[in-house]
Amino acid sequence: MTNTDALSQPSITERAAKRVAHILAKEPAGSMLRVAVNGGGCSGFQYAFDIVSEREADDLVLPAGDTCVLVDSVSLDYLKGARIDFVDDLMGQSFKIDNPNATASCGCGTSFSL
Repeated sequence: MTNTDALSQPSITERAAKRVAHILAKEPAGSMLRVAVNGGGCSGFQYAFDIVSEREADDLVLPAGDTCVLVDSVSLDYLKGARIDFVDDLMGQSFKIDNPNATASCGCGTSFSL
């Protein structure tokens, strides 16, 4: 992997890593969080968050404290350079993805277009 590849990979903030660890602490040992991009949503694509017990051979593994976050190879193209964060504000708690590839997003922040 080149430096350019590393810079274009999605990243996870310390705040998000702590929240992932908190969530997975209540799950069976070996559980991981998978972040994916699916077709749909009001803007064309939407983010999906799933707890899984196995990783695929082509998953990108993002270290998140004592656990990890997985991104599948198809979603990786849509998440290049994105930053996965966790916010706790007046609107509630949620994972937030700052995606430099998105040209528009919906008000709730869970869907986007390219």
